[in-house]
Amino acid sequence: MSTAISPTAYNYKVVRQFAIMTVVWGILGMGLGVFIASQLVWPQLNLDLPWTSFGRLRPLHTNLVIFAFGGCALFGTSYYVVQRTCQTRLISDSMAAFTFWGWQAVIVGALITLPMGFTTTKEYAELEWPLAILLAIVWVTYGLVFFGTIVKRKTKHIYVGNWFYGAFIVVTAMLHIVNHMSLPVSLFKSYSAYAGATDAMIQWWYGHNAVGFFLTTGFLGMMYYFVPKQAERPIYSYRLSIVHFWALITLYIWAGPHHLHYTALPDWAQSLGMVMSIILLAPSWGGMINGMMTLSGAWHKLRTDPILRFLVVSLAFYGMSTFEGPMMAIKTVNSLSHYTDWTIGHVHAGALGWVAMISIGAVYHMIPKLYGREQMHSVGLINAHFWLATIGTVLYIASMWVNGITQGLMWRAINDDGTLTYSFVEALQASHPGYIVRALGGAFFASGMLLMAYNVFRTVRAANPVQAEEAAKIVVVGAH
Repeated sequence: MSTAISPTAYNYKVVRQFAIMTVVWGILGMGLGVFIASQLVWPQLNLDLPWTSFGRLRPLHTNLVIFAFGGCALFGTSYYVVQRTCQTRLISDSMAAFTFWGWQAVIVGALITLPMGFTTTKEYAELEWPLAILLAIVWVTYGLVFFGTIVKRKTKHIYVGNWFYGAFIVVTAMLHIVNHMSLPVSLFKSYSAYAGATDAMIQWWYGHNAVGFFLTTGFLGMMYYFVPKQAERPIYSYRLSIVHFWALITLYIWAGPHHLHYTALPDWAQSLGMVMSIILLAPSWGGMINGMMTLSGAWHKLRTDPILRFLVVSLAFYGMSTFEGPMMAIKTVNSLSHYTDWTIGHVHAGALGWVAMISIGAVYHMIPKLYGREQMHSVGLINAHFWLATIGTVLYIASMWVNGITQGLMWRAINDDGTLTYSFVEALQASHPGYIVRALGGAFFASGMLLMAYNVFRTVRAANPVQAEEAAKIVVVGAH
């Protein structure tokens, strides 16, 4: 076995750009989240302006944290992982650069149009048709770069992380294009090509799979690379990872109808969504267990390695939220949870605990390697960030669970004569303490991102250009 260093190098420039913007958009998106959470505690913060009202800023918050923060993390890590596991440079530097600048353009477009009230009104798909078309062009280019790089790989094997990234890219393109089919009537107004219950079904087929493929499958690709790398252990079971992949992508696509229980959607479609959601527990936990068991013989590292702690705790939250989701999909449970803050708590168990934490851990892992450093500027700051993120997530989820169950019980309580026991305003008053705790939890989480930004800034400022170039050299194992 010989090792040769190829004169060609990985394209780390685009990875660096996406990694830095992950942190920037994370601060903006989460900061906005804290602001709109505070609006529910102190309504005066709506400022009596249309552009700063909760109804306009809430979709901007979801777009910033999902597509700006999460999207940049996925682009950056997938470009990093596909190059290193395929031992080859990205197929096209110019196309990769286009995906970076094009993606930032989409996000800036969202920053401008959503506060102005230009929206399709479809959750997670609010961007009007010109931005939706730009997004589709950027995404197709991303697919060409990713799969083109896999085609020219130097390794015979396609590592499992790339299968997850690949499925996430293909399915997200399909979801986006089908759900955004619309009839434009002006530059910033269009009407869905679908009507009524069909429109609702297609929207939640998209909406739940934005969760299932954008916010789960892509980040599992991240997990399958960064957990073994940070733990310095091989993945616990490669066979389980393959079963996990095929089971997940086969089942997830069917779970959307559980968002439409007790609506005009046909009852058989609601029940099918419920059954598929419950079955989905098996592959989800298979993946979580596979990631956790990778630490066999390396659990002691958690005492000294806060990056590994981020990655492992993210798996714990992944396990928890993928247990909670199927439970909430059961119709009888859903009759209590639907339209309450419990749903918000569930979403953020996945968003803060799983998506954000694994992204943060992956970025902390990558930054020193991308900039030719031994490690991050301060391990202590990573540790502080970890505790802020963990405490913030727990406060957020717990407050929303309590609020949600309180709301569900108050709304369904009836007097002997059949009248409602509580008015809607009384349920709202009962929710007020929970909103205070939620805003506090969000503030904890967002403040951790500020520590991360400072840590990344100091690490980048001390970068060694020569070592960074060396780090980008392609090491081919077994070269002749």
